[in-house]
Amino acid sequence: MLWACVLLPHLALDGVLRRRPSTDAPLVLVSGSAQARTLFAVNTPARAAGLYRGQRLTAAQALLSQFETVEYDPAAIEHWHRLLAAWAYRYSSDVVLFPHAIVLEVSKSLGLFGPWPRFEAQLREDLTALGFRHRIALAPGAQAAYVLAGIHDGLAVMAPDALQRALAPIALRYARLPDDAGTSLAAMGIRTLGQLLRLPRDGLQRRFGAELLAYLDRLTGEGPELMEAYRPPDTFDLRMEWTHEIEHVEALMFPLRRLIGDLAAYLAGRDGGVQRFVLELEHRGTAPTRVVVGLLAAEREAALLFECARGRLERQQLPQPVVAMRLLARELPPFVPAGRDLFDTRPAHAMPLDQLRERLRARLGEHAIQHLRRTIDPRPEHAQTTADNTRLPEVTETLPRPTWLLDRPIPLHGASPTILAGPERIETGWWDGGDMRRDYYVVRTSQGQCAWVFCPPGEPGRWMLHGWFA
Repeated sequence: MLWACVLLPHLALDGVLRRRPSTDAPLVLVSGSAQARTLFAVNTPARAAGLYRGQRLTAAQALLSQFETVEYDPAAIEHWHRLLAAWAYRYSSDVVLFPHAIVLEVSKSLGLFGPWPRFEAQLREDLTALGFRHRIALAPGAQAAYVLAGIHDGLAVMAPDALQRALAPIALRYARLPDDAGTSLAAMGIRTLGQLLRLPRDGLQRRFGAELLAYLDRLTGEGPELMEAYRPPDTFDLRMEWTHEIEHVEALMFPLRRLIGDLAAYLAGRDGGVQRFVLELEHRGTAPTRVVVGLLAAEREAALLFECARGRLERQQLPQPVVAMRLLARELPPFVPAGRDLFDTRPAHAMPLDQLRERLRARLGEHAIQHLRRTIDPRPEHAQTTADNTRLPEVTETLPRPTWLLDRPIPLHGASPTILAGPERIETGWWDGGDMRRDYYVVRTSQGQCAWVFCPPGEPGRWMLHGWFA
């Protein structure tokens, strides 16, 4: 087995930065009690100004007069952690959550996504698009990949014997040993994993217990790794809040694009789609504004979902400034990709009909796109109606019908036509006062046109033209 570890060293800060456009303004996350506020994380401009993690907030304010502070939220870290685990589920069915990391088994996925260098590049591209900084390592064991990712970004160890050589020079303070074993071993003069692995196991067990030996066995691949696999939830619920008020719909496009991108990553991970989701625009002191986005079929492409949501959001009037946005999706049916014929002559960049239809509905309104639908009324002038639902039942035609039906029948003048098919008697309409009794024929006129005509029963020759065939 091969395990890839995606280490997320800046998960808390990245979760905040990805909610706002790129800026050069200093920003810090603060934590601790009111009397001892400290900096939990700092962005690049703040670090360039001399601020650092663990610094007292008062000292940072003395060093830099203006910078933005955001309260550190452990629940937000848990949320982003599980969102990325749902994303990783797209690439492997064996996904495990480690502290500030995601580990996935990839030996079965290499046949689908290509050799490891290509697979790794795909993982990095997705993580960069989602806005999370990362380190990636590959090893025969999950725990070994977790340790190596903290030391060597991009390291790939394929064989167990190579794993021993890669682990040997790692300092114990980076080996993630259980409890305080690292501190005690350092006091004994043990500095690296190689030195630790060469010590007698009996002595280690007497001094540190069986837990340390079990950890070393998992680390080197000689013992079983019992881990709880992650499974993505059946609903998607994501909320984005900001410190300022947004008064115009145009300013909501950036958070909307980020929310839709997270939804698309989640849907790709569970190999599903979404047919209906709700945007809740939260205001101060009033009920939230709900914008329902309904699709004709299950979709999961981020660009299409964003276009549909943006089209509905742009027509929305904001009663109050918006302070937060929430995206809730509970209807997540299976996703069936649209297929194309092998010899399809359409251009490769042509937009599929379903996507065009969704974008038109989003821009023009729910009922702007209509379709013809068959009715059960046998009268030709009432045989079709318009509907805004595309899920139409398939109807098998047993008799020919014209493609162009006239609004009202008119007399057919000229020489007698040649009868091609018929008669077909239609006798109906007695229930609404529009009763009729006609014999319909398919004929060819003297000018070679194919027409649909009728006459009173038993009186051929008194032709009335009702439609033309293409």
